[in-house]
Amino acid sequence: MILTTTNEIAGKQISSYLGVTSGEVITGVNFIKDFFAGIRDVFGGRSSSYEKELIKAREAALNELAKRAQELGADAVVGIDIDYEVLGSKNAMMMVIASGTAVKLV
Repeated sequence: MILTTTNEIAGKQISSYLGVTSGEVITGVNFIKDFFAGIRDVFGGRSSSYEKELIKAREAALNELAKRAQELGADAVVGIDIDYEVLGSKNAMMMVIASGTAVKLV
């Protein structure tokens, strides 16, 4: 499965568009990561624990997108857009949505 943010795939021709598809992931952030991220906010620096969670959530959303496109009979997904949101009363949840157009290739 080819996944790309571009609207075309170099060397390939799109034969049909199967529709917009997406993959969504909602994940919670635990107390220990919040605690150490708070310390980093005070003293500066990057929060590697949050970065790792963000990477895992993005990869999971892209995997879900590919799975749904494959169920449609797609060979690729073009024009992928990835959105991030925080949810919950204390912003304790993170949502990642990957969406794009499922296509068949020649």
